[in-house]
Amino acid sequence: MVARAQDCGSRMLTRISFAPGEKQLLGRFWQSASGYWRGLTAWTAWLLVVALIVNVILQLLTQYGLNFWNRDFFNAIGRKDQAELLSQAFRFLPLAAASIALTVFSVWARMTLQRSWREWLSNSLYSDWLADDRLPRRNAIQGHHEAPEYRIAEDAKVATDLPIDLATGLLQSVLTIATFVGVLWSVGGSLEIDFDGIAFAIPGYLVLAVIAYSALLVIGIWLTAGRLTRVIEENKRMEAELRAIGTHVREVGEGKVVQEAGMNGRHAVGAALKAVIAIWRIYCWQLMRMTLVTYTGLLVTPVVGLLLCLPKYLGGTMTLGEVVQASAAFVVVQTAFNWFTDNYAKLAEWTASANRVAELLLALDADRAPGDEAGHRSIPANRIAPSDA
Repeated sequence: MVARAQDCGSRMLTRISFAPGEKQLLGRFWQSASGYWRGLTAWTAWLLVVALIVNVILQLLTQYGLNFWNRDFFNAIGRKDQAELLSQAFRFLPLAAASIALTVFSVWARMTLQRSWREWLSNSLYSDWLADDRLPRRNAIQGHHEAPEYRIAEDAKVATDLPIDLATGLLQSVLTIATFVGVLWSVGGSLEIDFDGIAFAIPGYLVLAVIAYSALLVIGIWLTAGRLTRVIEENKRMEAELRAIGTHVREVGEGKVVQEAGMNGRHAVGAALKAVIAIWRIYCWQLMRMTLVTYTGLLVTPVVGLLLCLPKYLGGTMTLGEVVQASAAFVVVQTAFNWFTDNYAKLAEWTASANRVAELLLALDADRAPGDEAGHRSIPANRIAPSDA
């Protein structure tokens, strides 16, 4: 066990590519997890999905109304029109109330769907793991699968929580882009440039700018945190290894199990802890680099939007309200385009947890029919070998 922890600690620093068969893990996860959407729970699941979709659309319409409210409000400020400012203040109240109510409802609908899906998947996993005909063998799952109860309690939770958040955010981003690109195009118009006596116009320059800017951020995330999925998965494995070794040492001390020949409990725990700290350090650096890119984008984006509108405002072809409207739309569209960048860490965490649940499912598949050669062929040997934990 000590050697295994040390071997894991050294190899996790260099293991980057997918192991054979790992790309099929997500398919195995969805094969089981998607049963929630087809069985007795299908009505509940799809009603909640429809509620979330309707809520996203209503939130988008409210955001669209607030965008135009910004334009009218700041135009009134520019004209110093007190009556109009008062009218806009009253106009803001129902928009704000609708936005707040829809946001609160989205939390309820999203978390209700997550809780229901997790309950279904966890019950399915527990039923499979604790089946009567596998009781004598259910603790014989080795390697990656030595802590099935943790995978059901923790990884199944993450694997069902994050897809709802990610799918809802992706839908909102796609609809936001489709809606607010039109605002950017119509409000921003074309940018007239006179360079060295040559005059030309860039149509929809704000739209082109936000696409280019978002692409740069995505490239930055990919270059700085491209290994995050692997690092998170290895971190989960090392944490599970530490817990398993600690449990084994405690059970030896309580006389529940016989101590392995030549095993030193303190050394085993120390080696596992060293591996956990090593992968945590790598995880920290990955997150630091990713945060550098994401926070820089968050800080700079509003300024970029304003600077892009400034030439037209100074030229008198754009009002103050239109500057604020276009700048706000620029931030909204950039945030929507930046869905991948903003959710890269969540995608990595979900992939790692879904892979771990899939590994447990594959191990249970093999355990269900230990004499079935075809069943064993579905799991590559290096995915269940203890040395690859």
